[in-house]
Amino acid sequence: MDVLIRPVRTEEHEAVGEMTAHAYLGDGLLDFGAGDPYLTQLRAVGRRAAEALVLVAVDPEDKVLGGVTYVAPGSPWADVADRDEGEFRMLAVSREARGRGAGEALVRACIDRARADGLSGLVLSTQASMEAAHRIYRRLGFTRTPERDWEPFPGLPLLTFRLRL
Repeated sequence: MDVLIRPVRTEEHEAVGEMTAHAYLGDGLLDFGAGDPYLTQLRAVGRRAAEALVLVAVDPEDKVLGGVTYVAPGSPWADVADRDEGEFRMLAVSREARGRGAGEALVRACIDRARADGLSGLVLSTQASMEAAHRIYRRLGFTRTPERDWEPFPGLPLLTFRLRL
């Protein structure tokens, strides 16, 4: 499948936020289900786009298949990145588009952006249950960095990965 990566458009903010929220909910990644406070951040595409770079994967008809937030150094969206690293967050692909390369294309776009920014690495946080995403990360050269693992709140352990650039 042909996948194009581009910045999200203003008129797509709401739809991308909903797609991201549904991907996380559908995969059981939110401890409090539809009442999880993280849904507010997942849906806040307009805010993320103002403070970071939100990329979308689209098909040849320009239908959004997935999205990701690329975080440059100094962004308020950075969780685990050092000052010379980029980070990406909230990678999500719609259920209908899974297995068609959109997720990997979004990660590759973040890698390309971090390289273009002259950074030393690209990092991310992930849940242990996100095994399909872990396979993509490893295939692209990311390695586990258990010394950076963290909990945004007690009981939600996040694993970290890093790609040296």
